[in-house]
Amino acid sequence: MSIWSAILLAALICLALKAAGYLVPPRVLEAPRPARISDLLTVALLAALVAVQTLGAGQAVVVDARVPALLVAAGLLWLRQSFLVVVVAAAAVAAILRLVGLAA
Repeated sequence: MSIWSAILLAALICLALKAAGYLVPPRVLEAPRPARISDLLTVALLAALVAVQTLGAGQAVVVDARVPALLVAAGLLWLRQSFLVVVVAAAAVAAILRLVGLAA
């Protein structure tokens, strides 16, 4: 199987899953349990993406300047700061740590 046939097969599977989603009756999706599961699943997938992008480097786990920057961002978000302030502060922390040489 070539790479293009694998991409085409994956695209067809995604299209079929999306089409199957339209066949689910609305009363099933509006029930409390599926609504709660879909909300929690979204948060879990986003948290996993953040963890992989922060700690991952290929097949290894790397702790560098991204970890303290993420902690600063999480703290500022907890304090309800604006998103622009959070991004600038996290970038500044990572840049300063890399400049000083504490975290490569």
